[in-house]
Amino acid sequence: MAATKLGQSVENLSVVVHGVGDLRLENRPIPEAGPNEVLLKMHSVGICGSDVHYWQHGRIGDFIVKKPMVLGHEASGTVVKVGAAVTHLKPGDRVAIEPGVPRETDEFCKTGRYNLSPTIFFCATPPDDGNLCRYYTHNANFCYKLPDNVTFEEGALIEPLSVGIHACRRAGVTLGSRVFICGAGPIGLVSLIVAKMMGASQVVISDLSSSRLEKAKQVGADFIFQVTKESPEQTARKVEDLLGCMPEITIECTGAESCIQTGIYATRSGGTLILVGLGPALVNVPIVNAAVREVDIRGIFRYCNTWPMAISMLASKRVNVAPLVTHRFPLEKALEAFETTKRGEGVKVMLKCDQNDQNP
Repeated sequence: MAATKLGQSVENLSVVVHGVGDLRLENRPIPEAGPNEVLLKMHSVGICGSDVHYWQHGRIGDFIVKKPMVLGHEASGTVVKVGAAVTHLKPGDRVAIEPGVPRETDEFCKTGRYNLSPTIFFCATPPDDGNLCRYYTHNANFCYKLPDNVTFEEGALIEPLSVGIHACRRAGVTLGSRVFICGAGPIGLVSLIVAKMMGASQVVISDLSSSRLEKAKQVGADFIFQVTKESPEQTARKVEDLLGCMPEITIECTGAESCIQTGIYATRSGGTLILVGLGPALVNVPIVNAAVREVDIRGIFRYCNTWPMAISMLASKRVNVAPLVTHRFPLEKALEAFETTKRGEGVKVMLKCDQNDQNP
């Protein structure tokens, strides 16, 4: 789409899904920051599987695209203007954006589990617009200042990294934990990185893709296992053989029925299975096997209270997420970037929203 200048201001080029298979680049007005908001000049935004899903299917579960929606929720940028009530940020500050903002202080907020609030605002979840655009406003309390030694791309990767942190916290990963991760996509890989950081002694990760498993090896997996035609029970035995014992913790990142079954069979009695991947609404699982062996099955929904920890981990350089970015595109080539993600190429595709700064 041809860029148009609005007076002296830069146009607000945005990536908008209109319906199933209908993704467009279009200019939108530059928004005004409310009293508790900041106006951000966006820099780096990662493409998530959910963005692709809304484009391809127009919905995820009960969240249905009923009107045009800006995509994007893995993001970082620079503060341009601050609202009247904002005191902790100023123009020029580089920030990472937490996309989920509670709209009210309900019981979930009071107990620190605001991600479960039923009225939460969440970027690029219908009907809420995301931040895959040049300019975007966001609640200032959910914008976190980035240290000088943390890049914009690392800031954008805090969102998927947060899923790994939340999963590992819910799983109780600690010193000496042995962990099995199903799926070596972006979420499987960040779960691996965080598990190792939290003290897991051995992590085995499985996937269909050899290239993704090689990336897993690069970021710290102790064992990789390429799944072919094994049954869930056979896969579970393979995991036990690799670790020398059954893992106390399994983190399931695919949502596939066979992988959930594998997760139950593979987890040690008294251990924990974390369901991160979202697949069909109904699946057949060996629930009696889990019940009689006291395998705890826990779900996760996004994350909460993770950005400060993630920023500390990145600033200390104890965690390296940079290898996850395999493709970069300028915002003008967003449609090409989405096609690349849809084809499953690489790991994380990053869009660069600032015409004057395409650096990581």
